[in-house]
Amino acid sequence: MTHLPPPALRLTVARVARELTVGVAGDLDPDTGDHLVDTVTELLALHPGVRGVRLDFAELSRIDSGGLSALLMVHRRTGAAGCVLYLDNRPAPLERLLRQTGTLDHLTARPAHAS
Repeated sequence: MTHLPPPALRLTVARVARELTVGVAGDLDPDTGDHLVDTVTELLALHPGVRGVRLDFAELSRIDSGGLSALLMVHRRTGAAGCVLYLDNRPAPLERLLRQTGTLDHLTARPAHAS
């Protein structure tokens, strides 16, 4: 029997009312970033009434510049859909990366149209 290694990125999805939560577990990097972007894009298409998307990083193991690029693309997609993006349970490495790159305020600011 062949044992495959666990996937480098695991995503879980929950929907409550007009909000989606995507749990992000594992590594967010150039090899896995497209999976996150594609998943959020598909969810937004399936649930057009959603007004908020929460990315829960409680189980994030690692993130690099490729992962940051994916977060920027998710921000672009959620904004285009009229959604607010929330970055929940940010571990220290993610917080540090966002601050060092000057993207924390950009990714966490509420859009002008949000109430």
